[in-house]
Amino acid sequence: MATELKHLTKRQDNYSQWYNELVVKADLAEQSAVRGCMVIKPYGYAIWEKMQQTLDRMFKATGVQNAYFPLLIPKSFLCREAEHVEGFAKECAVVTHYRLKNDPNGTGVIVDPEARLEEELIVRPTSETIIWGTYKNWIHSWRDLPVLCNQWANVMRWEMRTRMFLRTSEFLWQEGHCAHATAEESEARTVQMIKLYAEFAEKYMALPVVIGVKTANERFAGALNTYTIEAMMQDGKALQSGTSHNLGQNFAKAFDVTFANKDNQPEYVWANSWGVSTRLMGALIMTHSDDNGLVLPPHLAPIQVVIIPIYKNAEQLAAITEKVMPIVERLGQLGISVKFDDADNKRPGFKFADYELKGVPVRLVLGSRDIENGTVEVMRRDTLEKSTEQLAGIADYVADLLEKIQDNIYQKALEMRNKKTYICDSYEEFKEKIEDGGFFLCHWDGTTETEELIKAETKATIRCIPLDDDNTPGKCMVTGKPSARRVIIARNY
Repeated sequence: MATELKHLTKRQDNYSQWYNELVVKADLAEQSAVRGCMVIKPYGYAIWEKMQQTLDRMFKATGVQNAYFPLLIPKSFLCREAEHVEGFAKECAVVTHYRLKNDPNGTGVIVDPEARLEEELIVRPTSETIIWGTYKNWIHSWRDLPVLCNQWANVMRWEMRTRMFLRTSEFLWQEGHCAHATAEESEARTVQMIKLYAEFAEKYMALPVVIGVKTANERFAGALNTYTIEAMMQDGKALQSGTSHNLGQNFAKAFDVTFANKDNQPEYVWANSWGVSTRLMGALIMTHSDDNGLVLPPHLAPIQVVIIPIYKNAEQLAAITEKVMPIVERLGQLGISVKFDDADNKRPGFKFADYELKGVPVRLVLGSRDIENGTVEVMRRDTLEKSTEQLAGIADYVADLLEKIQDNIYQKALEMRNKKTYICDSYEEFKEKIEDGGFFLCHWDGTTETEELIKAETKATIRCIPLDDDNTPGKCMVTGKPSARRVIIARNY
């Protein structure tokens, strides 16, 4: 293995450091000059683009349209929904002035005190308020409903402790905001979108997730209900990977958004919002990658196949290239992204290590002897297994292999999650085992007091009330009081 990879900390030694190093060494992102923010590099952004493009197609297939709303939100808007402002107040970045001027003392520029805004503006932490202020102008009759909008945007939440992709002050996301005529329609859309996220996570990210409902203590500020998909990382911690919120009529009432129903009577609109962010990049890294670098699911890999020639002179390279070009063309016809790396400024060993670090799913290697024998060396990134295959029909072989890799990565993640999921009825046992991570299916008495006690004593939270698991009642592991069903408790990112 190339010496460059020796500096990647092993997961078992320091999982957090391994993650931070991998983000940088795999050319995904780097720290920016602005505290708590990051620069997403081209390779990292290419993965995000594939996520974005896939999700965008899935959204539009359900009738959603894209729009864009302002970055800056009047402070008065944020204050109209009491729970909402309380939930985000500590994370808000506030714009107070609109001009700089030269410092008369000659120290550069200062904020012009005469250029103070009449009303302070909030850099959006989320867009419910500005969007519902807009929907008031769009919605008048039941014929105007439903409104199914999504925007791809950036948001700002002033974080004290940050980690690239997982928690940064500025991050990229999409936020869907829908308006409906009935509570039933709004609830159906809320559930539809969380199931769409789960489908995307499992089918494209190879990420097994649990769909559930957040407790009242953990739900989105201003929502009646929050649905979530929870994923388990290799260290046993949970990562909230997508949410969908039933907002009821709270925001419609706050912004006086009403419509005339079919009986020409005024009613408040029913709302929901839903979103995923670049946090999914963190989930992708932490779920699949290993001590050698990234392991990318083929469905999201920017480069699905890399072809590396082994040659001594220009004549040999020309002969290899002649054989490779039809393979590249055929792979393209199959919708597979391929890179033929014939650059002469890096040795083959360096290229092997670099593409392994970056998680390219399949590597093909051809030398002059391979040309003579009509063979090619194939390496799959998920298992690091090598095999010698026939050049004839190699593109179709690779297409099939990519699907096998996609499935294997998912199954491996699912087995890991199942292995680290425990049924637990003893609080003392829970407090001992939670130190090693995992999902714990426990009975809970439904009170915020017990929920907060568990968090204070173990640093674990109720991740969700699963939708599909066993509904058998029991007794709370902490208080012994009746419990309607088990919930998932875990430490989380």
